[in-house]
Amino acid sequence: MYTFQAALSFLLLAASALAQPISTEAVQENAWKYGTGGGVIGFIVLILDIMVFMEVLKSNREVLPKLLWCVLVFVFPIGGLIIYYLFSNRASHNTTGGYETLPQ
Repeated sequence: MYTFQAALSFLLLAASALAQPISTEAVQENAWKYGTGGGVIGFIVLILDIMVFMEVLKSNREVLPKLLWCVLVFVFPIGGLIIYYLFSNRASHNTTGGYETLPQ
């Protein structure tokens, strides 16, 4: 389990290192940077991807489906998000999330 998390963190670190650098030019025409891999929309997609990674890693799925969901979202950030939220059957794979009650 530890090697899977280490490999995933390495992939995330490598992706952030190879990300497109922010332009230093002062351009006022396209401040939201639609479609250029950065800006506010890119940051929102990054946060949503991180939330999906955390949810997948906390779930009670087997290792291979966890890996496949993470790779899908990593390779296709927006499409993977949509596919995950539509087809992942999240309710049946969520852990309880709370504390277990002690036997009396």
